[in-house]
Amino acid sequence: MELIELRDVYKTYHLGEIDVPVLKGISLTVSKGEFVALMGTSGSGKTTLMNILGCLDRPSSGEYRLEGQDVVALSADEWAQLRNQKLGFVFQTFNLLPRTSALENVMMPLSYTAEHLSDQEARRRAEDLLRLVGLWDRLDHEPSQLSGGQQQRVAIARALVNRPSILFADEPTGNLDSKTSEEVLELFRQLNEEEGVTIILVTHDEDVARSAKWIVRISDGVLEAEERLPEKAQAGQVSSSLAAGLKGAILRSGWAWLRLQWMVRTALKGLRRNVLRAALTTLGIIIGVAAVIAMMEIGRGSSTAIQQTIASMGANNLLILPGTASSGGVSFGAGSVMTLTPHDSEAILNECPAIKGAAPIVRARTQVIYGNRNWVPVFIYGSTPAFLDVREWGLAEGDAFTDRDVRNVSKVCLLGQRLVRELFQGESPIGKEVRVQNVSFRVIGTLSAKGANMMGIDQDDILLAPWTTIKFRVTGSSAATANQSAAATTSGSSTSQQVNTLNQIYPQIQNQLYPLPSATQAADTPLPVRFINVDQILTAARSTKEIPAALKQINQLLRERHRIRPGAPEDFSIRDMTEMSKALSSTAGMMTKLLLAVALISLLVGGVGIMNIMLVSVTERTREIGLRMAVGAWARDILQQFLAEAVILCFCGGVAGIVVGRGVSYLVRILLRWPTELSLEAIFAAFAVSVSVGIIFGYYPAWKASRLDPIIALRYE
Repeated sequence: MELIELRDVYKTYHLGEIDVPVLKGISLTVSKGEFVALMGTSGSGKTTLMNILGCLDRPSSGEYRLEGQDVVALSADEWAQLRNQKLGFVFQTFNLLPRTSALENVMMPLSYTAEHLSDQEARRRAEDLLRLVGLWDRLDHEPSQLSGGQQQRVAIARALVNRPSILFADEPTGNLDSKTSEEVLELFRQLNEEEGVTIILVTHDEDVARSAKWIVRISDGVLEAEERLPEKAQAGQVSSSLAAGLKGAILRSGWAWLRLQWMVRTALKGLRRNVLRAALTTLGIIIGVAAVIAMMEIGRGSSTAIQQTIASMGANNLLILPGTASSGGVSFGAGSVMTLTPHDSEAILNECPAIKGAAPIVRARTQVIYGNRNWVPVFIYGSTPAFLDVREWGLAEGDAFTDRDVRNVSKVCLLGQRLVRELFQGESPIGKEVRVQNVSFRVIGTLSAKGANMMGIDQDDILLAPWTTIKFRVTGSSAATANQSAAATTSGSSTSQQVNTLNQIYPQIQNQLYPLPSATQAADTPLPVRFINVDQILTAARSTKEIPAALKQINQLLRERHRIRPGAPEDFSIRDMTEMSKALSSTAGMMTKLLLAVALISLLVGGVGIMNIMLVSVTERTREIGLRMAVGAWARDILQQFLAEAVILCFCGGVAGIVVGRGVSYLVRILLRWPTELSLEAIFAAFAVSVSVGIIFGYYPAWKASRLDPIIALRYE
């Protein structure tokens, strides 16, 4: 069986509407171990014939069999595998990769071999071949640092690195001087005679052709004549050295590495050839990722600050009010029934997990006097120290009152900023006394400015004191007054029994040991009643999301404490600011999403830059793509290489963008005093998006590169 069989092969190029026939019925048979010289003038079709024999170009018609296999019917990837395993090429123009060392040029075909050699094994094989061609001391030299003869030797070593059975050489001495040409031809003879490599040499030089064993002359696309040449003496010493070197290179094979490692290494080498352009391309991704992270962290910080502001305005607060009394169809309004006690506030705090704070409140409305100035504040509140925590209200100066002050009914108070301005007009109120209903209060602290609430009411127009002091000293509540205010809601009792009959909130328990005092006796000896009703209870949910749970827990607890039967209406009501909170939170979330959208646009622009540069790279490296395909790269290998380059650019840009984005966020917080908050989700999302951008925007250029025809790519100028 012959190694190569050509039968009636035609090749016609179509240039627009014009057909240009190049080969006109070529039939040729080449046996294994032959050294054939295809000789003819320029334009005779010899290079086209070599391209067909080397599976770089398809014939228009005819049959081509290699080792008995019909190669015309094979796919492009099958051709690539055939070129990688059995064929080697030495090009007239060398076709070495620029800005790549001689060693890496020789190793390049091993990136696509099925052996998957390790990096060390591939390096050793390439070094052996470079030593054989006399370039041991030029391993790290780039093509621009080598002479023409040295570049041709590198090309020969590259053609042999995959141990091909057929070596094609297109005008291998056309750019060399006579001495170097003789050395190259002698090397070809040694490969043919010692290793049995079949060599097909294309030349127009008669002297070069006579170095072969067989000359096939071609003219105008037709074989004219064949000439067998006499055998030449072998160059024993050199050829034995060459044989030993090739044998050593063949025997050194080891464990395979994954194709991914080769692909990443090849992509990195491709990017390294133009570091500045790669860096500028990555800059778009860096800016995009940094913008996403910085915007998200600024947005989250702003959102958190807004939520804290909303919370401080009372959006997370739940206000519990006593029930409404009615008689004869007439309602007495909210709070006309005394149903809330300080103990209810303590129970809510201890037994409702969704509540983080609770404070009872007693209200008053009267003048506050200091010296010859007076003012009627919007709020005079009696509460506990927990009120400041519930409202998230800090102090501007001084100290807050304590639980001990509440128990001792101490005459101390805190003033809001509006009240301080109206009464003290620039003086410090700390330590001074103000009068409320002729009760002197010592000012021990001032509240920080809070501004208007969501209803537009000035929150700073307030006096805050212990609730016991307001209850028993300012409003003057006692057993008598408490009972008289509640008596209007009771009917059906005799006049003599309507005095002090509602001293107790809950039903009385008959005492068997001591006689109960009469109504007259109780009226004659009134006792101050402490820890009775309060006007309202202010609570704070742990977060806006837990407000529904807090409502449910408070409702269930107070129904149990007030002994309300199932189905009966509550003797209290709960108000919240859920709708207002949702509206403000939605606004904050919309701002964050808007910032993210703007940042993603910049990342999209960076992706377009990646695509643009990769398309330019494909155009610039068209000859390189053709060369890689000529030495055995599949279309998928080219696709993966350029796609890997785009992904690596975006990967590096993503990492750098994370660092820059975090840095920008930090500087914004330090220099501009804007609130920022670390967002791991934004970091991971931006990084994932940047890599996805590399895949999406890098795919088209990579696909375009993989679709190039190797012979057209090699001819690209």
